[in-house]
Amino acid sequence: MEQRNYTTADRLLMGLDQALQTLAGRPRVTERTDPAQALPEAELSAEQQLHVARLLRVDHSGEVCAQALYQGQALTARSAQVRENMQRSALEENDHLDWCHNRLMELNNRRSLLNPLWYLGSFAIGATAGLAGDQWSLGFIAETERQVCAHIDSHLQQIPSADKKSRAILEQMRSDEQHHAQVALSSGGVPLPTPVRNAMRLTAKLMTKTTYWL
Repeated sequence: MEQRNYTTADRLLMGLDQALQTLAGRPRVTERTDPAQALPEAELSAEQQLHVARLLRVDHSGEVCAQALYQGQALTARSAQVRENMQRSALEENDHLDWCHNRLMELNNRRSLLNPLWYLGSFAIGATAGLAGDQWSLGFIAETERQVCAHIDSHLQQIPSADKKSRAILEQMRSDEQHHAQVALSSGGVPLPTPVRNAMRLTAKLMTKTTYWL
C-alpha cells in the first residue's frame, strides 16, 4: 500500500487532535503496560502521599511539555526519518503521561491547572527548534532528555522507598528518556550552546516550582 504524504495542514490538524488528547483526554499509547500495575500500594502518611502526588503532578506536566516539544519539532523537521523517530518517541512519552495520570488518580490528586500554558509554550519552542535545523532540533531533544533524567533522579531521592508504584514509573521513564537522548544524538544531534542550556534549566525550574502547587 502506498504511504500517504501528509501536508503541513494535515499535520497541524493531527497535532491539534493530539493536543486535545494530551490535555483533556487519554492519549494514544504504545503496547507497553503500566510498570506500576502489578505492584502493591504503599502505606503512606497523609503528608507523604500529598508530597508524592505533587511530585508526580510535576512529572505529568513534564510529559505534557515533552509531548508538545516533540509535536512542534516533528511539524517543522526537514527529514522524514527524523520526523518518524520523533513521533515514536512522542508515543512513548504518551505512555509516561498515561502512567503519571493513573498514579495521580490513585493518590487522589489532579493534573496541573497550568498544563495548557505549558503545552502552548513547549510547542512553540519545539517548532522553533525544528526550524533551526534538524541537527539543532535533535540536540535540543538530547539536552532536554538529559535534564529530565536529572530531574527524575531528584524525585526518586524524595519518594519513599516503600512507594514501589511511583518509583517503578519514574525508573522506567528515566530509562526511556536516556534512550530518547541517545537516539537524538545518533541521528545527528549537536551539543547546544551553554546559554541555551542554562535558559532551559531556568525555564524548567519555573515550571516545576509552580506546578508543584498548581
